[in-house]
Amino acid sequence: MQLTDFFIRRATTTTLLISAIAGFGVLSYFSLPVSNLPEVEYPTIQVRAALPGANPDAMASTVATPLESEFSTIPGIEHMTSSSSVGETNITLQFNLSRSVDAAAQDVQAAISHAAGALPATCHRRPPTLR
Repeated sequence: MQLTDFFIRRATTTTLLISAIAGFGVLSYFSLPVSNLPEVEYPTIQVRAALPGANPDAMASTVATPLESEFSTIPGIEHMTSSSSVGETNITLQFNLSRSVDAAAQDVQAAISHAAGALPATCHRRPPTLR
């Protein structure tokens, strides 16, 4: 009873106290950090394939193209990029946020196995690897 009596008898003090609490709440709300573009890490898998001595054009046509056509059938791919250099092709697969990296890696490994028949014979000794 004594606590409520204090606030009933001193209405001005009660009003000032509630105003101070509301003011601190408004200041706190506007000082909260908000990011329009939050930091998000997309599930990403890199595939590296090597064919020693092949030029970039040969790598792109004989190694990257069959792998990319198999990867394009994997559900959930947001973005796929590839780069070919002398004796090496790197393909980066970026999946949507809802996709598990482990499940995506299994699908990518299955696609690599399925594309093995279309790859040059020298690629079979050193098959494409995931990173």
